[in-house]
Amino acid sequence: MGLYKNLGEDIVEVDVIIAGGGTTGCIVAGRLAEADPNLSILVIEGGPDNYKDPAVVTPALFLTHLAPGSKTAIFYKARKSDYLAGREVIVPSGGILGGGSSINFMMYTRAQRDDFDSWKTPGWTADDLYPFLKKLETYHGPGDKEHHGFEGPIQVSDSTLRVKKAEDDFLHAAAEVGWPELRDLQTLDQNNGFQRWLRYISPDGKRSDTAHMYLHPRLRDGKHANLHVLVESQVVRVLFDQKKRACGVEYQPNPLFQSQEAPAPSVKRTIRARKLVVVSSGACGTPSVLERSGIGRAGVLEKAGVPLVEDLPGVGHNYEDHNLILFPFKTALEPHETLDDLILGRLSVEEAIERKDPRLGWNTADIAGKLCMTEEDATSLGPDFKKLWERDFKDKPNRPVMLMALLNAYFGPPENAEPGQYVSMGNYTAYPYARGHIHITGPEISDPLDINAGFFSDTGDADVKLQMWAYKKSREIMRRTSMYRGEFAAFHPPFPTHSEAACVTFDAKRNTTNLVDLKYSPEDDKILEQFLRENINTTWHSIGTAKMAPREQLGVVDGDLNVYGVKGLKLADLSIAPENVAANTNNTALVIGEKAADIIMQELGLGQSN
Repeated sequence: MGLYKNLGEDIVEVDVIIAGGGTTGCIVAGRLAEADPNLSILVIEGGPDNYKDPAVVTPALFLTHLAPGSKTAIFYKARKSDYLAGREVIVPSGGILGGGSSINFMMYTRAQRDDFDSWKTPGWTADDLYPFLKKLETYHGPGDKEHHGFEGPIQVSDSTLRVKKAEDDFLHAAAEVGWPELRDLQTLDQNNGFQRWLRYISPDGKRSDTAHMYLHPRLRDGKHANLHVLVESQVVRVLFDQKKRACGVEYQPNPLFQSQEAPAPSVKRTIRARKLVVVSSGACGTPSVLERSGIGRAGVLEKAGVPLVEDLPGVGHNYEDHNLILFPFKTALEPHETLDDLILGRLSVEEAIERKDPRLGWNTADIAGKLCMTEEDATSLGPDFKKLWERDFKDKPNRPVMLMALLNAYFGPPENAEPGQYVSMGNYTAYPYARGHIHITGPEISDPLDINAGFFSDTGDADVKLQMWAYKKSREIMRRTSMYRGEFAAFHPPFPTHSEAACVTFDAKRNTTNLVDLKYSPEDDKILEQFLRENINTTWHSIGTAKMAPREQLGVVDGDLNVYGVKGLKLADLSIAPENVAANTNNTALVIGEKAADIIMQELGLGQSN
């Protein structure tokens, strides 16, 4: 088996090096190995192997990866921001083989047609990518067969549990607020409604990540002796020859996993690439690899003490993430209808396994939606926001303003939870206006990064206004459900008790007939805005830090994923997305992986992958 923690001395050169064994890197490696078993491939992943790791393959354990001390996530800390009440937000990314696909929420969400078309790159339109969207999946859900794939590596299903009572309740309430149930929101063209969500989970309840689906089968079938995966090792930089062709990488053992003895973390090694180097370290990791390699804005590299290879100002620029906040509500649901028993420690994992509890194969997300805003709503947010809405949304029905999910669980600190069963409303902005950056400050991996997440820093405060609107709308939906028993006030804005918007709690179902929307005073709006600034966070959807665009538009790669100004170097991950997508970004990472594999296979004369 070609999986190592330390490479043998005999492996000094391969055909293709993939720097990063995340969501896309695993796809590229697996597809290339499938196309030509004689092609020697090395994947270098900073995190541990994920093979049959219970915390990976068991969907209900997904939150363990985000717990303090987790060694399966990389926690990027941004600088303090006055826009966020002086907070330093933390942005976690996948730090294990399979990357984000091994630790994420597993929500199956495709981008919109307008999203891919907005990339304005030949070969990357929605029509161009549709074959790859189908190729990657085995779909077990509703909708017309023409929109989905049924023979791909990634399983998409209901998994082992749906809480239909809560689904029906929520969808009925959402329709009263103005959003219908849609049968299939993942056609690239459906919008403005809710769907009974599917997940990247097999029907028997196993996570469907790219390492298990694309890599591990080929590492174990005895037919791909030239496929190598090195884990627990960090890529320091890409190496170039005198003609600025990528000819290998420098890497080092990850001190988080490997002790001083095997070998010392300070020991760096190099390995050469005969044909190609592909950097696939994610939207947070790829800019750092490039800058340590001498590719980036000249001023940034000079300050960091890195010799310049190619001046590319777009590297690390344009950082973007969907903005997320989760609001818990008290409910009348039964214990078996939420994941609270497991999350809050009321039920041990061992006991759940012994019981064969169907919740183990579940991610709590039964309902989600892509939502548009009415002109009346846009007007209510002020003239400046109205102008943005008219430009970006009014005549573009394919573009939602907000993504919203119902999660059957409590996601706050466990020590603050009260007895009972919860649901949480997750609101995440489809297309935030704010941008940030991520840059190195020195030549070593151990040097701190300069990260500006940018959340809520847009001129005119459109992003915070969108979240204020979403809070009010999600609360109105919950107020109209039968399960609703009030807000868990500890994680809602502290509206004064005299306010009509004050949080409530009660023991029995209320009569919701002819329910009137809550009214928020100017004081309430200020309280809501401040709460959002104090609590808005990442959706783990970092994107766009080495975008695919013309060089003069701060692009870093062309449509074939070649890095400008050098040779033999491509990028393949969410860093290349020029514009955001109205979706959980895992599906976009998957399709980038499939498309990247196809491009590389054609260039190497191996044929097409679709």
